[in-house]
Amino acid sequence: MSKLKPDVTIVRSGIFTQWDEESNNLPRLLKSTMHVPAEIDIEFGFIAQIKKAKNQKLKYCIYHPDIPDDSGQVRLPFEGEVFVKSNDWKFYLGDTIWAPEHNKVGNWRMTLEIKGKVIAEKTFKVHLNEEEDKIAAFWKHRGF
Repeated sequence: MSKLKPDVTIVRSGIFTQWDEESNNLPRLLKSTMHVPAEIDIEFGFIAQIKKAKNQKLKYCIYHPDIPDDSGQVRLPFEGEVFVKSNDWKFYLGDTIWAPEHNKVGNWRMTLEIKGKVIAEKTFKVHLNEEEDKIAAFWKHRGF
């Protein structure tokens, strides 16, 4: 096994076009942001460029903000594993908002790990649209 340390860079993060898992194409970045409005089917996440890690197991995880399932139990984090396909590979980790959107509000933390070590992570703040209006008003009042 390679003794090289993986070289990981988050190249894009924010709101993306819808991801098609059947396609080899990664989604296209629409807006670079950490603040995501709670709108149904909005796609958000990040693209990481991973070098020097071919054939290593990559674990991904999305921690949701205590979203209940149909029986009212808090959903477990969404996680899975894939193998890094090449020595210079781009990987998209993202999620979407589904109905009802009001219970999706909060911090969504997304992580990538290799050999038990977090190599990339981002936290997105999902909020209702009126919260975004308050934030904009705050900065506008200060002259921005």
